[in-house]
Amino acid sequence: MKDSGKWKLTQQTASNLIAVLVGTHFDAVRAQLSALFGIIAPFIWGIAFAYLLDGPVRFFQKLLHGRRKLAILIAYLLAAVVIGVLLGLVIPQLADSVMILINNVPMYLQRMDVFVAQLPIEDDLLGWDQAKGLEELLGSYSELVQKATALISSLLPRLLDYGIAIGSGVVSAITAVISSVYMLLGKEKLLHQLRKVSVAFLPDTKATRLMAICRHANGVFSGFINGKIIDSVIIGVICFIVTSIFGMPFALLISVIVGATNVIPFFGPFIGAIPSIMILLIVNPISALEFGIFVIVLQQFDGNILGPKILGDSTGLPALWVLVAIIVG
Repeated sequence: MKDSGKWKLTQQTASNLIAVLVGTHFDAVRAQLSALFGIIAPFIWGIAFAYLLDGPVRFFQKLLHGRRKLAILIAYLLAAVVIGVLLGLVIPQLADSVMILINNVPMYLQRMDVFVAQLPIEDDLLGWDQAKGLEELLGSYSELVQKATALISSLLPRLLDYGIAIGSGVVSAITAVISSVYMLLGKEKLLHQLRKVSVAFLPDTKATRLMAICRHANGVFSGFINGKIIDSVIIGVICFIVTSIFGMPFALLISVIVGATNVIPFFGPFIGAIPSIMILLIVNPISALEFGIFVIVLQQFDGNILGPKILGDSTGLPALWVLVAIIVG
């Protein structure tokens, strides 16, 4: 057959063109993608909220004999109660720790002044003069107050920008919640539309294969999320029991932080340990050291024993392979 001579856009040609255009206009493409992501971000968060609450919604729907709207309402109310309780536990103790820090600043400065005053002149390694004392190290207390006042004054003009950013975040959060409600209400219809799109753009065999993979991935990922939540709750309870036994301050606050950040795989306990150690340093450095050692032991227990067991049961994988995946990953 004679070639018609018309140029045809193949998949490989289109991929090459996209790669060239993105490579030569990377900054412009990144700016446009960033703007696009800013617009659709609330809907992405809405998808995440809907996915996380789909399990509780199905559970309550089964208990309520198919009343989906009532099940969605109960699931959101339950989520709001859980978030409210966590904030109610964390915010007061966090405020107490900040007030302790503020009230102890004069004592810290006085101790530093005494320490500097007791330094022998012959051991002056940094060029300090003993007579100058703390003034050379941190400045006087009045100077610190003046610097803090100047800093606050410089931040005042930015309060409007901060207020706009907070307002935008609130609007985005409300949009995400509303969109997640609509997604849960129209879940079956949305899934049917996605199946139709996949069948329309892919051959039948590939579309069937794609849907099978998505179903399997959904089952495994749902099991992982449920298992990780259970694991985090257990770690938070263990942390609270141990810190209470050792009489560490802010045991409840620290346990909530450690339990919440433990949802992050592998690095979660360490991420939660950083603010917890900083809080303990304000009150008792010895407790901060003890807590740091405890977190290392707790992470080893969670990463090598508890986590593989729970996640293996919830995802259907043997605990050994979960442990291997964690170490390799």
